[in-house]
Amino acid sequence: MTTPPDGPPAVPEWAPEHEVGAELAATLIGRRFPGLRGAPVERLATGWDNTVFLVGGEWVFRFPRRRIAVAGVERELAVLPVLAPRLPLPVPVPCFAGEPSDDFPWPFWGARRLPGRELADVRPPEDRRVALAAEAGAFLRALHDPALVPAAGERLPVDPMGRADPAVRASRTVGRLDALAALGVWERDPAVDEFVAAAQGWGPPGGDPVIVHGDLHVRHLLLGPGGRAAGVIDWGDVCLADPAVDLSLAYAGFAGAARAAFLGEYGPVPAERTAAARTLALNLSATLAEYAASTGRDALLAESLAGLRRAVGE
Repeated sequence: MTTPPDGPPAVPEWAPEHEVGAELAATLIGRRFPGLRGAPVERLATGWDNTVFLVGGEWVFRFPRRRIAVAGVERELAVLPVLAPRLPLPVPVPCFAGEPSDDFPWPFWGARRLPGRELADVRPPEDRRVALAAEAGAFLRALHDPALVPAAGERLPVDPMGRADPAVRASRTVGRLDALAALGVWERDPAVDEFVAAAQGWGPPGGDPVIVHGDLHVRHLLLGPGGRAAGVIDWGDVCLADPAVDLSLAYAGFAGAARAAFLGEYGPVPAERTAAARTLALNLSATLAEYAASTGRDALLAESLAGLRRAVGE
């Protein structure tokens, strides 16, 4: 993060408001779920909004790090059990729901672990992404089925972060790109800058909203040992929105033949939806790159910077 001229370093956006360590997680889980009392607890992953622990080698528990994430936890608890049996890839299904307490002020939950590694960690070469992309496209075709809206949509807000609006996302991308250049991890690309400048004048795509994952980027698609799709995680931003919100993965995570396979499985995408998806792909890639550069996550940084190039390429 940059340093203000007359003050201390700015607090990163991803800084936790409540940090749960393994010892506290074990206490909270054991107190609420006696069957897991004494099970080994180890930190599995950390993101902006949640700290994740592996419990007993079998269960994954998510604890919010910031108050803003609590509404997402509540949506996950309500919606994931409804969506899971209707989707072609595994998603977490909450089996344990912990309530706020004096030791931790927010709800938390646990699900059976989905085996796999983040796409951003695996970083398969471009020519080995075709099958993965096709699986991701088929998954989103199922998730975006309007028939799912009556089953779970009434519990969801409509695009609360404006992620389907190119003008909103492009304006928020400018500072991210400036930060990457200032950090010295990204050399300005005229194609990226020109796209972002143009996108600030675009409107959102039309059409009725569908259920979307809401934050489907390269950390949230899991890969199995053979590089095939193994699951989709982190549903804290699930909402109703234009499909472009999730289709951003087609442009940040895939290019060339892989992107063609993705879209071939998903189906036709109108031009205004493509534009919104590309804009969000740039925004998410720049955001992840800044986070990765500031926290020493080299694989994520490399994958996110590649996402910037893919988003404006063919």
